[in-house]
Amino acid sequence: MNAAAPADRPRLLVLIPLTDADRAALAERFEVLYAPDAAQRSAAIAQQGATVRAVLTNGTTGLTADEIDAMPALKLAAALGAGYENIALDHARSRGIALCNGAGVNADCVADHAMALLLAVVRAVPQYDAACRAGVWRDALPMRPTLTGRRLGIVGYGHIGAKIARRAAAFEMAIGYHNRAPREGVNARYFDSTLALAQWSDCLVVATPGSAQTRHLVDRAVLDALGPEGFLVNVSRGSVVDTAALAAALKAGTLGGAGLDVYEGEPEPPQALTGLDTIVLTPHVAGTSPDVRAATVRNFIDNATRCFAGEPLLTPL
Repeated sequence: MNAAAPADRPRLLVLIPLTDADRAALAERFEVLYAPDAAQRSAAIAQQGATVRAVLTNGTTGLTADEIDAMPALKLAAALGAGYENIALDHARSRGIALCNGAGVNADCVADHAMALLLAVVRAVPQYDAACRAGVWRDALPMRPTLTGRRLGIVGYGHIGAKIARRAAAFEMAIGYHNRAPREGVNARYFDSTLALAQWSDCLVVATPGSAQTRHLVDRAVLDALGPEGFLVNVSRGSVVDTAALAAALKAGTLGGAGLDVYEGEPEPPQALTGLDTIVLTPHVAGTSPDVRAATVRNFIDNATRCFAGEPLLTPL
């Protein structure tokens, strides 16, 4: 590991995997300590935590209170993406540490992926693809519903939820949403609970942050409310959906289908779901693309530059 960082380049501890290009971009502004796995992380904090002035992590990887205490010079803790559920926010704030994330930077990409999952599960795209490759023609296959004109419920109407709503409008879908409070200027129907929204919806897309408050927000009652012709898509955090309840509903046919980019127990595949043909799974990639990753790194650099210059952050927590 490197010696003490030069005064003009704050020492940055990176706790998540990055490409060589990302690391090179950060190295222009920071003295980078790269520790993307548990062993490197422990060693970096134990040996050089006293010199670290900024940390770059994400919601899944997080940053603990004990780790924060091991970095007395820490001035900024940042989540590269939108999520920040495993960062000890209150402890950081008690130390006067600035906090930021990448809110909104990947919203278009996540919204695109949400619609892709919705179309894939409603139109059974993976199943049709497999059938076609096996030489099975359409007359031997069941017809699938049309997405256009259906009712779409969005759980969490932030940057991503709003982008999903805009895309759904192009499919002439009626749009409802549940949020902690109604949004002003939103051309969509507000519901005061996820259950009420599910009872109204044909399709439910989950885009709310993961937290203790949202754990299993989509439970058996919500899935039952969607019903055998209803569809679920989750592009938020796996913890928001009760996996056991989802598997039971899909097996029993009391839910029409689901598309998940996130799931409980990542990165292990959800064994209760992988054998089902009414679900489409992707490996937590909704918010990732080369252009998004470059933009999130730029967003972090801009936030950090502002922080060390004593200026307001672009995307504070």
